[in-house]
Amino acid sequence: MEKFRSFDEIKKSLQNGDTSCKAIVNHYLENIQTKAHLNAFVEVYTQSALEKAEEIDKKLSTGKAGKLAGMVLGIKDVLCYQGHEANASSKILSGFESQFTATAIQRLIDEDAIIIGRLNCDEFGMGSSNENSVHGNTLNAADEGRVPGGSSGGSAVAVQANLCTASLGTDTGGSVRQPAAFTGTVGIKPTYSRVSRWGLIAYASSFDTIGVFSNNVKDNAMVLETMAGPDDYDSTSSKKPVPNYSELLHFDKRAKIACLKETMHSDALQDEIKQHTLDILDKLREEGHQVEEVDFPLLTYVLPTYYILTTAEASSNLSRFDGVKYGYRTPNAHNLESMYKLTRSEGFGEEVKRRIMLGTFVLSASYYDAYFTKAQKVRRMIKEFTENLLNKFDYIVMPTTPSVAFRFGEHRDDPVAMYLEDLFTVQASVSGVPAISIPNGNDSNGLPIGLQIMANSFKEADLYAFANYLMDLKSSN
Repeated sequence: MEKFRSFDEIKKSLQNGDTSCKAIVNHYLENIQTKAHLNAFVEVYTQSALEKAEEIDKKLSTGKAGKLAGMVLGIKDVLCYQGHEANASSKILSGFESQFTATAIQRLIDEDAIIIGRLNCDEFGMGSSNENSVHGNTLNAADEGRVPGGSSGGSAVAVQANLCTASLGTDTGGSVRQPAAFTGTVGIKPTYSRVSRWGLIAYASSFDTIGVFSNNVKDNAMVLETMAGPDDYDSTSSKKPVPNYSELLHFDKRAKIACLKETMHSDALQDEIKQHTLDILDKLREEGHQVEEVDFPLLTYVLPTYYILTTAEASSNLSRFDGVKYGYRTPNAHNLESMYKLTRSEGFGEEVKRRIMLGTFVLSASYYDAYFTKAQKVRRMIKEFTENLLNKFDYIVMPTTPSVAFRFGEHRDDPVAMYLEDLFTVQASVSGVPAISIPNGNDSNGLPIGLQIMANSFKEADLYAFANYLMDLKSSN
């Protein structure tokens, strides 16, 4: 079976009787086995996926199948799926089996999507390279000596390498968009609260967002419109109605587009990425759109604000992992206190321990106002500045990342260099607005480059339409 380039092709093939859901699942299972060295999947649900496929084939024969019948999905290893393990790629949750299914996943299953397995990631979603996983590194299919990005590296590679139709990741500070840029896929971080977080193992609760990877915009839109919406289990989920994004992809207006001067003139930005971004901006001007370079004086404060607040929330959220109720428990304890200390010391990886310690420090009595309170105030300023900008302009366009995929180990001993990989993605996360990364060509070494587009809160329909327009614009050149 040849590679399906879109879910529309899968649906057409099913309707024509050229294939079946079971054959599609077998196709992906063969690919997963052939490309097992990429280490994208940490567990493959072979039996349950085939059983589900047979069930959906029967539904298709009676015309009662859901709208996602034939779509095969992988899920990041921080999302709960009842009866299956979820360990956030961490030793401390080894052997933990989910007692319920995340709302986002359940809604996809209800529309007959098939879950084929769980995907590798940085431990608890903390990382920009997928080098912090207890399951080992995921390799970038474009160059196996380079990282796929993080934290949702496995989710990105699964789509990149044709191991599933689409996949779910999570984005706290760029963990969907950055891997999408590094792998040449489409990745969205929706508006914070657009998708329920029920069943997502928390890293930073006021930032965490479930996002989608796909090969094209329409597939991405179909997955998001299915899983988005209010949820009684998550009080932070929005009650705003969810449009049918996949049916609103036509774009025929003249847009006002902002480009942030500080991103385009950043010392961290690689020349080829800058040139690819300038080329697409010039093309937009030729098409009659208004493109304006604007100042974003708060850029230098976005990254420290993000890391102060997310590490504080991580310190609080991860305090529940103590070896008492579930997951890993040290065999070396001699009393209760040593059990707590040794379990957490042995169970968490270095990056997670670094962020817990940072978060505990900024929450301590002596430093709470100096760091945490101040960062909350700066977050409000960044959010207001971004929203004001998006009230004047339809979109903000910039590179997704300052560099293309870097080599394994390149930033391992320099946490600051690693954190700078999030430089362009954290603004949308701090502000809570939706942002998407789409492919924007390749550099001279054939490595993918990403283009990031931001829109105002709950404007995913507009974001998808413009992203789809840009992809068509590039393909027509």
